[in-house]
Amino acid sequence: MKWNLRLAAANRGIWKASELQRMLAEHGLVISAGKMSGLWSGEPASIKLSDLDVIVAVLGCGIQEILIPEPVTSGVAEKPSVPVARVAGESGSPAAPPVPRRRDGRSLPPL
Repeated sequence: MKWNLRLAAANRGIWKASELQRMLAEHGLVISAGKMSGLWSGEPASIKLSDLDVIVAVLGCGIQEILIPEPVTSGVAEKPSVPVARVAGESGSPAAPPVPRRRDGRSLPPL
């Protein structure tokens, strides 16, 4: 979903976050300046549905104007092909011993 509060407000002639904040307070939704800044300029991490109801009522718009669906991407990068070690006895070659690796990317000390 794409958060589109600023454009929805601009379509109604509201150009400042403080103006919308005042209008929301008149309808019983008191929002701090910090939270209002996050709602106005970015994508909020979370928002209460009851708060969203008040915002929609104050702007006189539908929820679809504030929350716009975007195409879903899997977010999972393709895994590079990793050679699989052969099991002893398979094709006559013994399996290579596992090589320990650090998780933080640093090299292991010399032996």
